[in-house]
Amino acid sequence: MATTISLTSTLLFLSIFILAFFPSLFHTILLLPLSPFLSPTSTPQIPLSPPSMSFFQKQFTLPSKARGSYLVTPHVVTALPEIKQYRVGILHLFVQHTSCALSLNENWDEEVRADMSDALDRIVPEDKAGKGLYRHDAEGSDDMPAHVKSALIGASVTIPISEGKLATGTWQGIWYLEFRNSKNTRKVVATIQGEKM
Repeated sequence: MATTISLTSTLLFLSIFILAFFPSLFHTILLLPLSPFLSPTSTPQIPLSPPSMSFFQKQFTLPSKARGSYLVTPHVVTALPEIKQYRVGILHLFVQHTSCALSLNENWDEEVRADMSDALDRIVPEDKAGKGLYRHDAEGSDDMPAHVKSALIGASVTIPISEGKLATGTWQGIWYLEFRNSKNTRKVVATIQGEKM
């Protein structure tokens, strides 16, 4: 009797092990005695490998703007038609400059963007009077404040992709915040990682 319990326990353990780590092998072993009676199309096909991840990267340019906060979601979507190819994934945007920033924020009321620019100017003011507020002023009084604001807000955003669209919230949009007084051309590296449709 002890041998029978031991053999039964061993077979049960082996079955659970095969089921857990090799489900397609377990399925094949289970259907093996029935294989002469089953047509090849009646056996369900089990994928042997998980969906493959795809990576894509490209650079695009933001519209040239002077100091302010700008909603650029439509520009990003137009610059990246590849988003539509992804069932699920992540879009990472990285601006390659040290005196501007990217952010996710309010996408409806333009006053929010104006208020954000004003608030950042109060937090990190220019040294227009030349009182020596900052040591680094090689490119003008807006130079160092632009670097500080960029460090506070950040150079990148990450947005989920769902069914070929950016999965932002109802009131969320991608902002480009320019901290220099003059118009500048800013380059963004976009990286998409995900599973294609």
